[in-house]
Amino acid sequence: MTIQEREKLTANFRALQALGETGLAETRAALSHLEKALPVPGDARIALVDAGGVAAEWVSAPAVETAAGKALLYLHGGGYVYCGPGTHRLLAYNLSAATGMPCLLAAYRLAPEYPYPAAVEDAVAAYGWLLAQGYQADRLAVAGDSAGGGLTLATMLRLQQLGLPLPAAIACLSPWTDLTMAGASIVGKVAADPLVQPADLERCASWYLGKGDRTAPLASPLFGDLAGLPPLLIQVGSEEILLDDASRLAARATAAGVTVDYQCWDQMFHVWQLYAPMLSEGRDAIASVGEFLGQHVH
Repeated sequence: MTIQEREKLTANFRALQALGETGLAETRAALSHLEKALPVPGDARIALVDAGGVAAEWVSAPAVETAAGKALLYLHGGGYVYCGPGTHRLLAYNLSAATGMPCLLAAYRLAPEYPYPAAVEDAVAAYGWLLAQGYQADRLAVAGDSAGGGLTLATMLRLQQLGLPLPAAIACLSPWTDLTMAGASIVGKVAADPLVQPADLERCASWYLGKGDRTAPLASPLFGDLAGLPPLLIQVGSEEILLDDASRLAARATAAGVTVDYQCWDQMFHVWQLYAPMLSEGRDAIASVGEFLGQHVH
């Protein structure tokens, strides 16, 4: 990424933050600009579906064979409060192209209207729906960014509690794994992060969890028992305040015996993969996700 590209994106991010400072509805409206700013190509195949009571979209690139019996469940970011299929449809399309799998983009319920554990319940329901449709667990993958990355991990922990088979692999992009916000980078990277600030995380955590226990594993999966998780890809940018959420996850998962591919991308910001049309690093990161999942989803 060139200095000019970074400055342009940073300016856009700051403008977006300013638009959203007046309240929940305004922030949601401001973020919805991504659907127009990052449209999917005209050859995208999109189909609405009820995935076990959860609104969802099948998003597929044109070369993807939907009858191959493989699928990727994607859980979008947004602090459990913002975003949805519209903001992440292009990312789902790009991941479909990179993995060769159709992507089920779940519109799980958002806080504060639907606080914890609604998001976990919906993610588990969508995954269970895939199993009920005849997909074999070893031909499934689950991925998510930011809060969706944390939700991916929480979903794995809940599936283990329920005795359901886990997918072949999971991928977490800039994951938010610790709602206590104890990572040193929360403060140490605050000046470098062009997109996320501690006050943003605190606001979302309060809306999502209320006065609940922020160390509960299904809310902050960093504190869960990670043993038995599928092979895990973690991508994070070096300039993120969530850097330590990712690095501590990698360390704890590795110590628990999980196969981990931890990638810290130099000079990258929060969920830069969204901006693949304008960033070669975004395209490269998505290709890396495709390579990792392709190694494990047979």
